[in-house]
Amino acid sequence: MLMDPATTTKRIPGPERLRERVTDVDDVYLIGHFGVAHVHPGSWRLRVGGDVATPLDLDLPALRAMPSVDVPAVLECFGNPLVPGEFVRRAANVVWHGVPVAALLEAAGAAPASALWATGSDSGVFDDVACTEYRKDVPLAVARERAIVALGMNGAPLTDEHGAPARFVVPGYFGTNNVKWLRELTIAEERPEHLFTTRLYQRRLPGDPTLRPVRDLDVTSVVTTPLDGDRTGGDVAVSGWAWGAFPVATVEVGVDGHWRPAVLEPRGEHRTWQRFALGVALPPGDHVLAARATDAEGRVQPAAGARNAVHEVRVVVGT
Repeated sequence: MLMDPATTTKRIPGPERLRERVTDVDDVYLIGHFGVAHVHPGSWRLRVGGDVATPLDLDLPALRAMPSVDVPAVLECFGNPLVPGEFVRRAANVVWHGVPVAALLEAAGAAPASALWATGSDSGVFDDVACTEYRKDVPLAVARERAIVALGMNGAPLTDEHGAPARFVVPGYFGTNNVKWLRELTIAEERPEHLFTTRLYQRRLPGDPTLRPVRDLDVTSVVTTPLDGDRTGGDVAVSGWAWGAFPVATVEVGVDGHWRPAVLEPRGEHRTWQRFALGVALPPGDHVLAARATDAEGRVQPAAGARNAVHEVRVVVGT
């Protein structure tokens, strides 16, 4: 296994690249805490162990031979945006192809434990801490219900940059939990002590003083049409995407601070983003357009001061 040196943070598309329902692989953001790992597919193994009756050691052909599924889902980085006031939505909507984790748990005879650890092959130094692997943990019940070991993305095999040969994916969770270059799944009764489990990617939610791991996607939305700085006519079609861990119930479009309900499509069975749209008539001059989503749990995008703050674009209507 080889590693590209240095942390990888590149190919972060703006809203103009997010207009399609399924995001092109070339437009999917890239984040690598230790750089990009290059794992030889011929020597790769996936080990399923811990509190199991029969540990598994699967090569790539064995994993590919198992029943598979195609799962569309939003992929979003928690570091989004990194600079307050700078719009960078590190997000995409992709179709994962892979093996349900539930099938692997059944084959291994997993005990009814509380946690599943996912360990990647990448290693290095981050935040001045040396790590021999990248590791995350999720509730075992959640992994059993919806996680997959992804082997492909948008109808093609995973690339090295996106975690080949296999990636752990939990739809509805932030990307930090979707471990790239997956090498091991471990069933356990406790959380592992690790830089990326108990030290980083922790937060306090509103009204809850407890520090908790970053998991569920926040409710958010992005305006993809028009773009910030566009010059346009008076009749403007405002549209974009809304998403979160739970279905989005409503989206409002703001026109110079006045909110109007948009038309919102239902989410369906998968944790994908939902299109919203609203036509507005604008007089000549400068205008601020925005989108604000509310999910089925009553969570509302905040106006400002948060990573999922309301997205605004400024347009000019000519005379």
